[in-house]
Amino acid sequence: MANKVKLGNRPKNFKRVIAFPLVEGGEGAIEVSFKYRTRSEFGAFIDGIFAAAKEEAPADGEFKMADLMAKTRDKNAAYLLDVIDGWNLDEPLNRETAEQLCDELPAAAAEIMEAYRLCTVEGRVKN
Repeated sequence: MANKVKLGNRPKNFKRVIAFPLVEGGEGAIEVSFKYRTRSEFGAFIDGIFAAAKEEAPADGEFKMADLMAKTRDKNAAYLLDVIDGWNLDEPLNRETAEQLCDELPAAAAEIMEAYRLCTVEGRVKN
């Protein structure tokens, strides 16, 4: 039997197990607790990210792949800290460990970000 739906009964958070491919083969999984946002709130959240990105300009205009990878890692870590409030890793959730996850397991970070988007915008998780 389906659950009865009651509008206005928004949760503080919700959990999902996020699976992702491991570079050495196989699959890893992390259970995360996502911060709940409505679809409209998610839109405003993404608008804030885009606005911040427009304000950033390269200091010297010189492209370096190492700089791009570090910047991507840092932005993805900041995103994760904005959308999750817990995980089942042995390490605490903080800036340093979020950056480490994005650096060592970029597929995990990408899957977490995509799962959050799907849950928030489409109301579902990927099959």
